[in-house]
Amino acid sequence: MGFLLWKWCGVCVHTALIGSCAGTGGILTRGEEFLAQRVGCLEPTAGCPAGTCGSRVRTARAQRGCTRSGQRARSTSPCPPPGAARGGGQGRAGPGCGEEAALSSRERAGGGWARFGSAGLGGTMPSYTVTVATGSQWFAGTDDYVYLSLEGTAGCSERHLLDKPFYNDFERGAVDSYDVTVEEDLGEIQLIKIEKRKYWYQDDWYLKYVTVKTPLGDYLEFPCYRWITDEKEIVLRDGRAKLPRDDKTQILKQHRRKELENRQKMYRWKEWHPGFPLSIDAHSHSELPRDIQFDNEKGIDFVLNYSKAMENLYINRFMHMFQSSWSDFADFEKIFVRISNTISEYVMQHWKEDFMFGYQFLNGCNPVLIRRCTEIPKKLPVTMDMVECSLERNLTLEEEVKQGNIFIVDYELLDGVDANKTDPCTIQYLAAPICLLYKNLENKIVPIAIQLGQKPGPENPIFLPSDATYDWLLAKIWVRSSDFHIHQTVTHLLRTHLVSEVFSIAMFRQLPAVHPLFKLLVPHMRFTIAINTKAREQLICECGLFDKANATGGGGHVQMVQKAMKDLTYSSLCFPDEIKAKGMDSKEDIPYYYYRDDGIKVWEAIKSFAEDVIHIYYETDEVVCEDVELQAFVKDIYMYGMRGVKAAGFPKMIKTREKLAEYLTVIIFTTSAQHAAVNFGQPAAQEIQTGCRSQWPSLTSSSYEGTVVFLWFISNLFLASASTLKSSCCRLPQPVISAKLLPAG
Repeated sequence: MGFLLWKWCGVCVHTALIGSCAGTGGILTRGEEFLAQRVGCLEPTAGCPAGTCGSRVRTARAQRGCTRSGQRARSTSPCPPPGAARGGGQGRAGPGCGEEAALSSRERAGGGWARFGSAGLGGTMPSYTVTVATGSQWFAGTDDYVYLSLEGTAGCSERHLLDKPFYNDFERGAVDSYDVTVEEDLGEIQLIKIEKRKYWYQDDWYLKYVTVKTPLGDYLEFPCYRWITDEKEIVLRDGRAKLPRDDKTQILKQHRRKELENRQKMYRWKEWHPGFPLSIDAHSHSELPRDIQFDNEKGIDFVLNYSKAMENLYINRFMHMFQSSWSDFADFEKIFVRISNTISEYVMQHWKEDFMFGYQFLNGCNPVLIRRCTEIPKKLPVTMDMVECSLERNLTLEEEVKQGNIFIVDYELLDGVDANKTDPCTIQYLAAPICLLYKNLENKIVPIAIQLGQKPGPENPIFLPSDATYDWLLAKIWVRSSDFHIHQTVTHLLRTHLVSEVFSIAMFRQLPAVHPLFKLLVPHMRFTIAINTKAREQLICECGLFDKANATGGGGHVQMVQKAMKDLTYSSLCFPDEIKAKGMDSKEDIPYYYYRDDGIKVWEAIKSFAEDVIHIYYETDEVVCEDVELQAFVKDIYMYGMRGVKAAGFPKMIKTREKLAEYLTVIIFTTSAQHAAVNFGQPAAQEIQTGCRSQWPSLTSSSYEGTVVFLWFISNLFLASASTLKSSCCRLPQPVISAKLLPAG
């Protein structure tokens, strides 16, 4: 009867329930009982001054042999007198609680409620103020029933419905407070349990945190920052960071263990391709745990930016121009008018010049390949006669090498990689060039010799700046095309995305939320697994964007990652060590290497912060060795993520605070600063070629102007769309190394 009047009028519902309660001797149906709680009928009212209605509900439950939480009632007493507790129910629910609990010796002695009084003697029961914060992202709120239980060192509370009469609880961005009255002192609160039960339809709820104010006025915060889906429950502990050795009670140790057991079931390792770092076991983004999926804003941003990228192509104008030939590079400005900023315009104006070509190796989107040349390799038989006109110090080539003025970029990794054959109507080619560069008197890095293959011979001539204009320009285009493939597949995909995913999975599997290192690392892992899963689903999958637009598509990119894994070492991820190993660490000798300068500053800042955190929680090296969760995290990365390759140098365990600081710096730097450095410069790099559809040139041809124009145009069609998409989708923007992309002067 009363249940049918729901949503008509609050007063009518309230009255109907009171009548129903009185007319049936206090026996309410389950639905009426829920409704009574929603409209506040269990509170004292004018028609029920002592909460008689609520008492009869409780009495009715006692007659049925259960409390609201499903346990047998401890009392079937009649309606309590005015001033009695309004906690709603005589039973106790919560993890580890029995059906009945004997009074402690302190309570028997009469001192149990000395601070609060005794409910049985007309005193007040202890009350906790619970504040619940709902996330502000789209669809974060819920209309479901939300219950809370408190568990302390002295006992457990019953399950309390968090609800305010005539108030829409748990709306998006809301912070709601509730008074929770318990029957006895719970001691120090250690855990809280949140349960969500369906109301009309099932909706997910994003819970940010819960704060609890104790009867003594102390505040405890229980961070969550997770989605609660379906009719699930979660158990939270307060936000203070704790190492495993800091948990003294069995209940906290058990909670810690169960959290990791549940995580390890959700975050499973899987081999995507042989020879790759292991990845998450999920075929699609929708199969990922809800907490690491893109939120709604990010997902919509992904779609909108993809549409924007397609719009940038001006497809109709392109199709019109495709029917006629292009006589000048200025024709491209008619197509790429919407890809415009100061840097991209500068690159468009100067991309053919040698100083810009060399500058890209220092501060472009792939500034990791250039190294100081200590010896001219035998596979590049360049002579003094070839480069004499390019040298400015009146020194021989060998002397310039000894002076440290010669640099080299070798694309040997591309040698033997199969070119894209997914489209039988299109033949594509790959080169594995070697580029020799020179630091002139203006301290600018310029190319002085290019060989487009790894084996010297008549079919692999050495191109020089003194060659015909378009011969030299086309040779540089081939180098930039090769640089694109190494950048996208190795520098970007493998050494930031896939490696970061390894760190992320191991973190979720082995570090509980209360661990200080989890709290340190988790902000840098946001959306890492999600974007990689999206990439495997749409970008680098079979028939994905890579297969359609890249010369390394159709399996070539897989071969490249497999080959590059052999050179992936722990020391190569240590930024200062890698810079020094390449001979690029001297600011005096190489003054305009901003990638190095800014990278060192960011590295040192991250390391300093990591050291401060470590010294708070790890007093000695012995504490580091004893942290079983940390050691499991390190072992997971070594054994599964990096496939247990000893030559890679990844540690199997961490024994000192110093090594731990370095290890954490590697993880944070790779997932943030390094990714930013090699990702967010892509929209400005419009001179990069994604594929070449004719064989590289020989010196017997007279002119390559038409080939140059065609290659440059086709390549930029892909880059205009893909770079716009990637720059907006690879996680939220991380701390970006300050970009000085324009050459000095």
